[in-house]
Amino acid sequence: MKKKMLLLNTTVLLGLGGVLSTPAYASTIQDMESQKSQIQNQRQDVQSNIKAASDELTRLQAEQDQMKAQLERLTLAEEENNKKAEKTEADIKETSKQVEQLEKEIKLLQEKLEKRNAILKDRARSLQESGGNVEYLQVLLGSSSFSDFVDRALAVSTIVDADRGILKETKNMQDELKTKQADVKSKLASLEDMKAELDEMTVQLAAQKKQKDALAKELKDKEAKNEELKASLQSKDSSLANEQSTLEQNIKDQKAAEEAARKAAEQAAKEAAEQAQKEAAAPAEQADSSSAKAEAPKASSNDVAPTSAPAPKASNVVTVGNRWIGNSAYVFGGGRSQSDISHGLFDCSSFVHWAYSQVGVNLGPLGSVSTETLKHAGTQVSSSQMQPGDLVFFDTYKKDGHVGIYVGGGKFIGAQSSTGVAIANMSSGYWKQKFNGRVVRI
Repeated sequence: MKKKMLLLNTTVLLGLGGVLSTPAYASTIQDMESQKSQIQNQRQDVQSNIKAASDELTRLQAEQDQMKAQLERLTLAEEENNKKAEKTEADIKETSKQVEQLEKEIKLLQEKLEKRNAILKDRARSLQESGGNVEYLQVLLGSSSFSDFVDRALAVSTIVDADRGILKETKNMQDELKTKQADVKSKLASLEDMKAELDEMTVQLAAQKKQKDALAKELKDKEAKNEELKASLQSKDSSLANEQSTLEQNIKDQKAAEEAARKAAEQAAKEAAEQAQKEAAAPAEQADSSSAKAEAPKASSNDVAPTSAPAPKASNVVTVGNRWIGNSAYVFGGGRSQSDISHGLFDCSSFVHWAYSQVGVNLGPLGSVSTETLKHAGTQVSSSQMQPGDLVFFDTYKKDGHVGIYVGGGKFIGAQSSTGVAIANMSSGYWKQKFNGRVVRI
């Protein structure tokens, strides 16, 4: 009987030992824990890439906002310049009409003068035939033109008062028309200069706007691609999270099944031991019970803790205008009001005036500043002695049509019609060709 009970206990314990060891379960949990760790590492990489994509989107948005602000300035500058161009064209047309009218008046006057010339010649011929004054005859013979004849005739004292009155009236009309014609032509030339600069500026602004639009489109495309990448990474992260959650649940279920099997085996062993104790003698029961308790394996935990996700001086005139680089636009006649200055709308001479005013140097009334006033504002020096802070002049649409501030290294800063305030190279290319050698030291 004792041998029979020992055999039964041995069989139960062997069965319990087989259930508790569960090598297949241990291997599966270990694999799943390893896979879970790999997924967590992948998620960390993906989340890091998502953060980088978000940072890039933020940077691109800031760059795009700055570009939009600059495009708005360019649009405003273009509108102002177009208005000035239209007004200049209207002034040119009106002045052209004035010139045309004057030319008609001059033509009529010339016809009248030719008739008077014929009359005076007849009078001179008649005087000659009647033995008149020789001095008067010499006026006709010595004059090189009718205008010269009028001047000479007025100087002859023997001419009759009636002739003298006609000649004086004619000369006064002729001088007045010449003066008006010269004034109108001068005004027309000035307006043509303005139109030439406006035309050049409009072309350059259009090119700049085209370039800025292209850059804005490029930024928008980059933003779209980055958004797509971010969405893809978020989708992958979500998929990995689901996979990780599934693995965690499988591990939990596996551990729960193992724990249930262990408890069931313990319960079976306990029931078998109790049954054996009833049928065997007390010493045998104690021996069997001690043996069962001594040989009963202890449960072990395979839980793995989840890993957590990682956590003014005058010398400053060469740099004071840097704040407007990329934040300004060129407006012909701009920069002469606080509103223009606040919006970064300058032309070349108003920018130079503003820059020097920021370091305490007054270059004259702001309302009348121009390249003409600035080239007389200081002392002219040789271009070989040029130093930072000097004014440099360029022949663009006219002589000394553009001015900037030399910053050193063959470069100057100024309000350029194509870019607004910018630093340009005058040692090569366009500005080298336009630099006329005029350097003024303030």
